[in-house]
Amino acid sequence: MDEDLKVLRDYLAFTVPHVTVLAGALLGVLLILGVSVNTALGIFAVFYGLMLFVLGLVIGTHISRLIWYRLMMAAFAGLMVVGVFILLYGE
Repeated sequence: MDEDLKVLRDYLAFTVPHVTVLAGALLGVLLILGVSVNTALGIFAVFYGLMLFVLGLVIGTHISRLIWYRLMMAAFAGLMVVGVFILLYGE
């Protein structure tokens, strides 16, 4: 396995679970506060995508030439776009 691919694998294994728990906690708090489900899911998707995107930018200087990295960043940006669509058209 290529060294850059190992770095990407380790990055995903050690950072994504933490961001997932944080975003899930935000979703839970929003639902407990009585925010509508569509609004809470939109905020969750935007926040989760943004956090993952920022973490991707941190490691991007090391592995930006990998196609897997570029696909991952596109997926994170897509998650943010889906969250915005849910916020705008979900109700």
